[in-house]
Amino acid sequence: MSLLESVRAQETAVQALLRAREQGRVASAYLFDGPSGVGKELAAVSFATDLVAGDDPHIVDRIEAGAHPDVRVFRPRDEGKRNIQVEVLRSEILPLAQFAPFEASATFFIFPEADISFPEFQPEAANALLKTLEEPRPNVHFILTSERPDSLLSTIRSRCQRIRFARLPTAVLREILEAEGVPEEAIGPAITLSAGRADVALALASDGAVEELTELTRSVDEAVRAAGPGALVELAEQLARRDDLELALLTLQSFYRDLSVSSLDADAGLASAAAARVSLIHECVQSMRHNANRQVALDSLLFDLRNLR
Repeated sequence: MSLLESVRAQETAVQALLRAREQGRVASAYLFDGPSGVGKELAAVSFATDLVAGDDPHIVDRIEAGAHPDVRVFRPRDEGKRNIQVEVLRSEILPLAQFAPFEASATFFIFPEADISFPEFQPEAANALLKTLEEPRPNVHFILTSERPDSLLSTIRSRCQRIRFARLPTAVLREILEAEGVPEEAIGPAITLSAGRADVALALASDGAVEELTELTRSVDEAVRAAGPGALVELAEQLARRDDLELALLTLQSFYRDLSVSSLDADAGLASAAAARVSLIHECVQSMRHNANRQVALDSLLFDLRNLR
């Protein structure tokens, strides 16, 4: 049995990878793109494990423990802007590719959240990686995962075979939340606001977050519909101090996405305004991920949302 079969509700992506394995046509570089929390990293590690370990449970155990030289996962760093520094890439990561494979017949270098590790606005490390992608060694494979592939250099995207991952259906999210012991009363709201992302659903379902963020969403919506400029500035200040700001904005985005869909038949104008708000929130989240000033970004967002009333 392939470990890829443990990846839930991603039949198209899984079948593409299984065909590549069966036909001996594994690409030198892949880009797994799709929302967060839908199984991209699990699929990357499972695919690599299938090819490196075969049916040997001992090797599977070593890979799962992060102790096999031919399956390596390089995450964004924990501090600063979290991008992988070009010096680290050149001195500690890419030299490994010159000598791989080490024990197995193939080696995999996996970069979760590649758009954070190699942001377009800081291209030094991305260009160093690109040079390796352009001159692939036999049996050395790279897998980049990203929920924002457009934030990667177009030249990197063009060197990777793209595998798309979809949002998770309600039934799968429910099974995940139930397996984590989430109370029944929190499951429905968490799924509704998660927009098909298991990580967001789990975060929403924890410690009363659903209720608090749902109330925050209502407050923000009421403010942008009726509040004056002073109240909006005060609200932006309050939002900027939140540790869970991105989750709060994603919850607000899900609210407007659902409103847009539900209003399509009844009120085209309302649906259009809600869709425009979804886009504005997305742009705000993106700008803050690129280290824009929180206060400035939120001021702009709230006033832009207000102008769409």
